[in-house]
Amino acid sequence: MTEPTGSVDLSDAFDRRTAVKIAAGFLVAVVLVYLLAVAVGWERTLSRLRAAELRWVAAGCLSTLCCLAAWGKAWQIVLRVGGIDVPYRKLVVTYLAATFANYVTPLGQAGGEPFIAYVLSRDTDANYEQSLASVVTADLLNLLPFFNFAAVGLGYLLFRSQLSETAADLAVGLGALAVGIPVLVVTGWQYRRRVEGVVLRVVRPVARWTDRVTVEGTRTRIERFYDSVGRITSSPRALLTATGFAYVGWAFFALPLYFSGLALDLPVPLLLALFIVPASTLAGMVPTPGGLAAVEGALVGLVVALTALTAADGLAIATVYRVASYWFALGVGGIAAVWVLARV
Repeated sequence: MTEPTGSVDLSDAFDRRTAVKIAAGFLVAVVLVYLLAVAVGWERTLSRLRAAELRWVAAGCLSTLCCLAAWGKAWQIVLRVGGIDVPYRKLVVTYLAATFANYVTPLGQAGGEPFIAYVLSRDTDANYEQSLASVVTADLLNLLPFFNFAAVGLGYLLFRSQLSETAADLAVGLGALAVGIPVLVVTGWQYRRRVEGVVLRVVRPVARWTDRVTVEGTRTRIERFYDSVGRITSSPRALLTATGFAYVGWAFFALPLYFSGLALDLPVPLLLALFIVPASTLAGMVPTPGGLAAVEGALVGLVVALTALTAADGLAIATVYRVASYWFALGVGGIAAVWVLARV
């Protein structure tokens, strides 16, 4: 099969420089997590963790696996509408590998989406732009439940009149994203010709300095991308089904926090978890792999602000949650990534 237009070899995507950045990111994150543990009292946290019920930890890991399986199914539906037909058993492994790329790369989506688009373009007859358009569309669908689940949790907080200043600030942030991202996506689609013009103006001076980038090549890739997005959005029934799987995925994504509380005998109300998980996800935008340290810090702050638990208890819950939702997914995704790289 021919090399996909505009793609790069995986050896370039994960070269030595990238590996060094990833390693440095993990090192910084581990130091920050250690400092957080020292600040809140790691002795009490460790005492709580030693008493954790493993059956609930296992339930959290299983929930994470179900989450990724549901999101992978949503991707399959979107890809099929976009003209990319991949068996689910094959695609879900690729999706797990992309999750690994997201979780080890600082500002993850920049690493995961090109990775999975590359693999899909090699595994199917689709070109790179068509694969990337399908991947981006699926990711946008998976974002929709993010705001709705946060709204449900926020409603629970308002009902209980426990919306602290910290939670209020996060609610404003979630609201801004809920409005801003859809507006940005719709604007980018409605004014796609202008967007294309802006991109080409940026590319033109770059093209004068290197022959690796050309204006015509960039224009062709942009047009292919928009054509693919147009094809995908022309099937609302399929998109509705994919969105349903995205909601199922988010439900399973929030459950590990609830299970973490049960594991430590520090119950976190399920509806409260629906607010805390999306809110803490915002902290994942920091430039550490998987938002390490930032997500843990946000979880501790939210748990303390919204419950009667101590900071040490909050860190214990955050640790179990991240084991089930991040480190478990990282391990499964790493195995899948090795499999996919060998396959490609």
